[in-house]
Amino acid sequence: MMKDNFNRKFKQIGASILFASMASTVTMNVDAKSPADPNKVLRYVFPVAETGFDPAGTQDLYSAHVHNSIFEGLYTYDYLASPAKLVPRTAVALPEVSADGLTYTFKIQKGIFFAKDPVFKGKPRELTAQDYVYSYKRLLDPSLHSPNSWLLDGKVAGMDSVLADAKKTGKFNYDRPVEGLKATDRYTLVIKLTQPDQNFPMLLAHQPAGAVAREVIEHYRDKAGFAMKNPVGTGPYVLSKWVPGSRIILKANPDFRSYIWDFKASTSEDQKIVDAMKGKKMPQIGVVDIQVMEEGQSRWLSFSKNETDLFILDGDLVVQAIQDGKLKPELAKKGVQLSRILDPSIDYHYWNMRNPVVGGLSKDKIALRRAMAMAYSADTQIKVLSKGDAEKLQYPIPQGIVGHDPNYKSSIPYSIKAANLLLDRYHYKVGADGWRTLPNGEPLVIEMTTGNTARSQQGAEFWKKTLDNIKIKMTTKSMPFAESLKAEKQCKTMFKASAWVADYPDADNFMQLFYGKNIHATNNGCMKIPEYDRLYEQTQKMKPSPERDALYRKMARIMEVYMPVQFASSRYRNALAQPRVIGFKKHPILPSEWMYFDLKK
Repeated sequence: MMKDNFNRKFKQIGASILFASMASTVTMNVDAKSPADPNKVLRYVFPVAETGFDPAGTQDLYSAHVHNSIFEGLYTYDYLASPAKLVPRTAVALPEVSADGLTYTFKIQKGIFFAKDPVFKGKPRELTAQDYVYSYKRLLDPSLHSPNSWLLDGKVAGMDSVLADAKKTGKFNYDRPVEGLKATDRYTLVIKLTQPDQNFPMLLAHQPAGAVAREVIEHYRDKAGFAMKNPVGTGPYVLSKWVPGSRIILKANPDFRSYIWDFKASTSEDQKIVDAMKGKKMPQIGVVDIQVMEEGQSRWLSFSKNETDLFILDGDLVVQAIQDGKLKPELAKKGVQLSRILDPSIDYHYWNMRNPVVGGLSKDKIALRRAMAMAYSADTQIKVLSKGDAEKLQYPIPQGIVGHDPNYKSSIPYSIKAANLLLDRYHYKVGADGWRTLPNGEPLVIEMTTGNTARSQQGAEFWKKTLDNIKIKMTTKSMPFAESLKAEKQCKTMFKASAWVADYPDADNFMQLFYGKNIHATNNGCMKIPEYDRLYEQTQKMKPSPERDALYRKMARIMEVYMPVQFASSRYRNALAQPRVIGFKKHPILPSEWMYFDLKK
């Protein structure tokens, strides 16, 4: 049941998720023009190629860096607050919420405009509530197959009948009124939910919920319905140049409303940032020049030669810059800066539950997946591949997220001997060639889908050695990052490594990864376990509480029984910055932060 604190405004959404009042927002309209200096150029690198720039069409972290710069949702997160604090972005304040927790009313700031584009025919185009209605409908349009449909799927009152008609006719009617999604006037958005959802405002802070203009999408969309090449938003930056998989240049949106930097310190280290940044008109950086460098040594060389201002360390690079969790003295002496956080993230491996070799809920298939999981050592992988720069993950909800259980221990032991005995028991016999066969005598081959980077290949080699220990033959299928994402959305992979970084700091964001209705969206292993799904649906009606946590523990045990996934680790995220970078701190939720810090000229 909803409490009285739902009557007018949210005050809190759980032990570590805080909501700011209107006074805390950094989106106050201070100036009509951007103060960004075109001579301040931030040089940044991606380790993996982006996939495109339409909020409805992409789900990868690197495209999200750009989305966060160009498109704006109703809400965002305070730059320095710890724990994470939700603050208005284009909204005037936090939503008004009905007593039953079902109806949300959002007021949108007046005088926010989309970046100039020929589509607008020289006229200023103001952001309105209707833009959010259209943008949210796009996430649910069946013809788009948006990987972000999970944000709103099943949540909006009256939308199911609209979607049913769209599936029948093959066309989504964007002009058809929906009971639960209305612009009641130019600056007022009203959303009615099918059931209470404690996380709903945080969903609207996620990058796919950014506002797009309908005329832009209709003019630039491709055959799939996406405007990947022509992003036009209300945010602080615009896309100036894009060479897919190679180079992205963002320039400051000259008409972006600025704000005065006035964040509060959460730590003593934060105070140095406050002292350097307080009172500045933002954003300051005029150009963000992003290059894609898939090989780690290329990224390190670029930074070492002062050709990159800021980048994220990973893999073998960690040992070149960090010792015992701290920046090496020789780098610190040069003025290099380190921002280090334990990511609210999970690295995991999944088996496609629809695959005829490794999928299904029969005892022999469960035994096969369980044996592979028992032969895998997360501790060894962290030591060898991550160079110790990660924490072992036993629970699907990582540290720093509401619902994390620090005392939870997985019931799956690391035991090569037990794994072999289990396979023997279920008649995965060793053939004359030394490799195990399926119970019916046919060859057993596990195909692992990998990326084409050195790090991906190292991960595949680690798993090959792991499966060699239990006499299971493994092959690899290498493909570009974007193609592998597409393949797993279509349930076409057999076995693959995956990762998820928090979109919002609540357990639901991780447990939804394994919900049956999210197949083709976020459920990469195409897992559908009725008992898990039933408990997940119960948790969606609950606020953060010991009762909800108890259900999450049951759900984690269910996954251990059926073994559709093997949890590995949570990474430390280490960001290195040159001395000329001022006021940078890696944020645990926001994908990009360049609208919050500065550069020396």
